[in-house]
Amino acid sequence: MQIPEVTAEEAKRLLDGDEGYVYLDVRTIPEFHAGRAPEALNIPIAQVNPATGQMEFDPQFLSRVESKLAKNEKIIVGCKAGPRSEAACQLMLEAGFANVYNMIGGFSGVTDATGQVLVEGWSTLGYPTERGEVG
Repeated sequence: MQIPEVTAEEAKRLLDGDEGYVYLDVRTIPEFHAGRAPEALNIPIAQVNPATGQMEFDPQFLSRVESKLAKNEKIIVGCKAGPRSEAACQLMLEAGFANVYNMIGGFSGVTDATGQVLVEGWSTLGYPTERGEVG
């Protein structure tokens, strides 16, 4: 299944517009608290298992999304650099969400081994961010 993609620039334009787009951040809670797009909704697709130190998929992810978002909402999904949001989009599309877009580059952008930015992300473009716990 082809996953529709938007760049961070396109995502910002859509979120700033009047079409009702929602930003779903699927990073971990600590990542989300460290910095996020304004008004982002956080539903982590995976969490670090304290026993192993490894990231593990949250089997409740899809039900959490379905409890917060309608299947016809316009949703831009982002993570740190793109892979987790792509996986989240895949799950959501398979579950019947109709307007899901993966934000390539995510919040932090994609970098090479030297730290050179290959794909800009929300924060590398200097877009507004929020920090700390929500509400």
